[in-house]
Amino acid sequence: MVKTDKPVKEGFYNFYLDEHQNMACRRLHFAGSSFGLLGLAKSVKTRSPKPLIKGIAAGYACAWVGHFFFEKNKPASFKSPLKSFASDFRMYGDVLRGNLSLKDRKLDKPRQK
Repeated sequence: MVKTDKPVKEGFYNFYLDEHQNMACRRLHFAGSSFGLLGLAKSVKTRSPKPLIKGIAAGYACAWVGHFFFEKNKPASFKSPLKSFASDFRMYGDVLRGNLSLKDRKLDKPRQK
């Protein structure tokens, strides 16, 4: 059995964070994830899929603007959509917990590599 120093999930998440160094991109991701969650909540409340679809569309629009115009890279969701989706919400949680900053990367708490 081969052991690695870090699980595959950690490796992808570290790659994901490296692709989100620009603060405008991070802010747009945070806003987009918030739109997606608000759409989900409204869909549950109204029992209609339309708010969820709008929330997802708004979320991806924010993220893609962040990547194409600010980060100047391609979204990881193009190659790894499920890992990227999970990593986006992990990043969202890290922002809420104060582990990642939306003001300055210098304020990020160190992560394990």
